[in-house]
Amino acid sequence: MKKQVQHTIKDVAAALGLSVSTVSRALNDHPHISQETKQRVREAVEKLDYRHNALAASLRNSRSNMIGLIAPRITMYFQSTVITAIQHKLHEYGYNLMVCQSNDSPAIEQELVGVMYASRVEGLIVSSTLYTEDFSHFDIFNRANIPLVFYDRVPRDYLAHKIQGDDYQGGYQTTRHLLEQGARQVAYITGPLSCKLYSDRYEGYKDALREFKVPLDESLIYCHELNKENALQTCRMLFSGDKHPEAIFAGNDTTAVAVVQFAKEKGIAVPQALKVTGYSNDSRTEIIEPSITSVEQFPYEVGVQAASLMMELLEQKLKPNQSYISLTTPIELVKRQSSGVVEIPQRHE
Repeated sequence: MKKQVQHTIKDVAAALGLSVSTVSRALNDHPHISQETKQRVREAVEKLDYRHNALAASLRNSRSNMIGLIAPRITMYFQSTVITAIQHKLHEYGYNLMVCQSNDSPAIEQELVGVMYASRVEGLIVSSTLYTEDFSHFDIFNRANIPLVFYDRVPRDYLAHKIQGDDYQGGYQTTRHLLEQGARQVAYITGPLSCKLYSDRYEGYKDALREFKVPLDESLIYCHELNKENALQTCRMLFSGDKHPEAIFAGNDTTAVAVVQFAKEKGIAVPQALKVTGYSNDSRTEIIEPSITSVEQFPYEVGVQAASLMMELLEQKLKPNQSYISLTTPIELVKRQSSGVVEIPQRHE
């Protein structure tokens, strides 16, 4: 196969009889370059299919204008919305976003941290895996004074800038709501408690039970990755004996939807015989029948805050490794039919 010819800025300059510096200034819209020259350069660039070598430029200027982001799974509603917000906000400041996903693997996450560092990103934004307990692989960024911001799945003890949802309140308010609706056997399907956000929600769950003087029943607690297959398996175990839960607090909306589907297949009326709540308030919760009570996490606002904090660090309004910022974003319990709430249709003007 014939190797593709890649024209350089020198080729553009030679074709126009201009200096390389003049072509470079024209491409960067320098005010001292005439509009006529800029137009000639643009036409030559298009004709020669010249592509700017951002990597080479970053090596020369020690700047890449690139922010790295590592997310567990970009297909998750919460994560995809956060990433969109971060990209929009960074673009306002002239930065691009390099996105990678760890697939909830600490080994892949560690590898990606090295890739991001080698790619000369100017900052790194991270939502860690469910199983990351040792965060020392991020030390390379701290040693180099490269800004590092964690969001959502944040370290428990590792010193870093963090933006996290009020997961304790999410767990507390959801459980309290189910108890107020009359349920006493409230099952809790959660992610691994090694992950801080799930352990925070668990503390809220336990405190709500304690407030209503309902004993904690460990047999109603299931900890595992929150996907459809695991949710259905858990439902089969919860309803295998004579004692059945009156409510299920699902750790995400994928699990909540699976619970509702299981109940329909088994002829269990929701919410009359089983009340169900989810977490994240993705679009499915509104359109499924019955609609599902869920916790709104305001992911777009989380993304804006993560990007804004990164920009403050890059602009040296905050020192990268001192005065660590920890922000807690609010949650809101959105009550719908699945927990026994009768929805009032919204009036459209």
